[in-house]
Amino acid sequence: MSTTAQIGVAGLAVMGENLVMNMADKGFSVAVYNRTTSKTDAFISGRAKNRSISGFHTVEDFVGALERPRKIMMMLKAGEVVDLFIDRLLPLLDQGDIIIDGGNSDYHDTIRRVAAVEARGLQYIGTGVSGGEEGALKGPSIMPGGSVLAWPHVEPIFQAISAKVANNEPCCAWMGPAGAGHFVKMVHNGIEYGDMQLICESYHVMGQLLGLSADDMQPIFSGWNQGDLSSYLVEITADILAYKDAEQNPLIDKILDTAGQKGTGKWTVDAALDHGIPLSLISESVFARCLSAQKDSRVLASSILNGPTIDGSFEKTQVVNRLERALYCAKIISYTQGFSLMAEASQEQDWDLDYGSIARIWRGGCIIRSVFLDKISQAFKRNPGLANLLFDKYFSQEVNKAQADLRSIVATAAQHGIPVPCFSAALAYFDGLRSSRLPANLLQAQRDYFGAHTYERLDRPRGEFFHTDWTGSGGSTTSSPYTK
Repeated sequence: MSTTAQIGVAGLAVMGENLVMNMADKGFSVAVYNRTTSKTDAFISGRAKNRSISGFHTVEDFVGALERPRKIMMMLKAGEVVDLFIDRLLPLLDQGDIIIDGGNSDYHDTIRRVAAVEARGLQYIGTGVSGGEEGALKGPSIMPGGSVLAWPHVEPIFQAISAKVANNEPCCAWMGPAGAGHFVKMVHNGIEYGDMQLICESYHVMGQLLGLSADDMQPIFSGWNQGDLSSYLVEITADILAYKDAEQNPLIDKILDTAGQKGTGKWTVDAALDHGIPLSLISESVFARCLSAQKDSRVLASSILNGPTIDGSFEKTQVVNRLERALYCAKIISYTQGFSLMAEASQEQDWDLDYGSIARIWRGGCIIRSVFLDKISQAFKRNPGLANLLFDKYFSQEVNKAQADLRSIVATAAQHGIPVPCFSAALAYFDGLRSSRLPANLLQAQRDYFGAHTYERLDRPRGEFFHTDWTGSGGSTTSSPYTK
C-alpha cells in the first residue's frame, strides 16, 4: 500500500462506505475517517480488509495521509455538520487542496462555501451523487460543480467510479461553477419525486378503478419496462409487486401508506418559486407525500366525506393501455418543467449548464435512469438553445398523440373519486402552455383594482405599465410592478 492515499473520504455511513469500496475497486488508494472511531475500525477490519484503504482516528492523521493536492470528500449529513467539519479541515490544509461535499447539500450553502474556501486559497467542489447504496458501490451518476481548477484533479477518480453507459461513457461530467452541481442534483431529486408519484398514481388507478391485485399489476409494469417507459423506477416497481411475505402474500399490501421525505423535493419547489418557474407536477408530488403522512385525518375523513362509487364497468386492457400512454405523456411534462427550472437558474446564476450532458449522465447509475433520457439528450443535441422540451419535434409529437389518453385518465379518475394530483398537474400545465391567452388579464385587473399594482396592455409595447382608477376615488399613485 502507498504511504499516501490518493483521496480521503470522511463519513462512513452507507453512501460513504460504498463509495470508498468503489474507489478501491477501481485501483485508487483511500484514507477514511469517521467521527465514531469504532465505525472506522469495524470497516477497516471488515469490508475494507486487505484493500488499499487505510483508517484514521484523528482529522490531523487523516489529512496527513493524503497526497498533494489533498482531495477530501465529505459524505456527511447536510447542514451544520458540513460547516463544522470544514472548519476543522481549514487549518490543516495548504493552498490548492480540495474539499469535496458529496452529500445532498442545499445549493445555497454550496455557493457560500465555494466562495469562503476559495478565499483561503483552497478549492471546493459540491457534487451530487445519485444511485443509492447500490449505485455508490457499483457506479453512481456524479454531478460535480464549484471550483473549476479542482476538476482536473478529481476527474479521473470520479469518472472511473461512475456508472458507464453505451461505449463505456461515464455518467459524470462537470456541471459548472459555484452551486451548479448540487442544484442539478436537487432538480434530479425533484424529478425523482414526480416520477415516483406518477407511478404510484398509475398503481392506484389500476387498483381502485380496475380492481387489479399486485399479482395482476406486476406483469403490466414489467411489460411497460420493455418500452418507452423503461426505467429503473418502473423496473423496481415490478419487482416490489412480485415480492411475497412469509405467508406468500404480496408484501406491498401490508406497507403503511404514509410516505417520508428528506427535503430535496421541497428545495426544488422552493427554487421554482424563487425563479418563477411553474413546477406544478413536482410540487404536487411533494404535497402528495405530505397528505399521505396525515393518515389519522384521512381515516377520519373517509368515514364522513362522501365520494362517487366505482361501477367497475371498464374494459381493463383499454384503460391500462391509456394509462401507459398517459404516464409517458406526464413524464415528458415533468421533465420539461425540471429542465425549465435548470435553464432559468443557469441564466440567473451564469452557470452555463449543458442540458444534453446532464441528460446523458442521468442515463446510468442514478435513480431516474431510463431510456427516455436519450431522447432528451438528442433534443438538446439538435438544438442546444431549446427553450422548452415540448418545443422539440419528438416531444411535441409524443404529447400531442398521448394528450387524449392523459385527459381520459384524469377525467375518469376524477369522476370516480381517485386522486391523481400529478397526472392532473401535467394536463393543466399542457393546456396552460398551449393557451395563447389565459385569464391573467382579469387577475391583473383585480390586482390593480385593490392594490394599484398596474397592468400592461395588448395594444401597447411590453414593459409599459398602466393604472386605472377603478372606483373614481383611488388616485394615481401605483405600486412598483414585479414579475415573481
